[in-house]
Amino acid sequence: QVQLVESGGGLVQAGGSLRLSCAVSGRTLSTYAMGWFRRSPGQEREFVTAINRSGATTDYADSVKGRFTIYRDNAKNTVYLQMNSLRSEDTAVYYCAAKGSISVGSIAYRGDEYDYWGQGTQVTVSS
Repeated sequence: QVQLVESGGGLVQAGGSLRLSCAVSGRTLSTYAMGWFRRSPGQEREFVTAINRSGATTDYADSVKGRFTIYRDNAKNTVYLQMNSLRSEDTAVYYCAAKGSISVGSIAYRGDEYDYWGQGTQVTVSS
């Protein structure tokens, strides 16, 4: 069984940075395309960013483009989300997700495409 465990969330002031980690166990990480999603109070879950199996292809929601960076270390079975220039509107629970049965070059944008999810980590940005 594949398990995803996020860490690195916390409280940060606006303009600050955090790095989230998603440790994957149970299968080799390179088997999966990965994504990060978030859910703010009272809001629907939204796509943040995704990365393909090799790490060569990434994409971002417009709201985070230029501020967030997703990358992966397949040798460590870990995916990261570097978040810079944080804003109050970035406050949310952040979830990582894994999608199998996907070609090496592809990424996925919809939550219902993903097979496995972590439990989430809270990020709170104070203004």
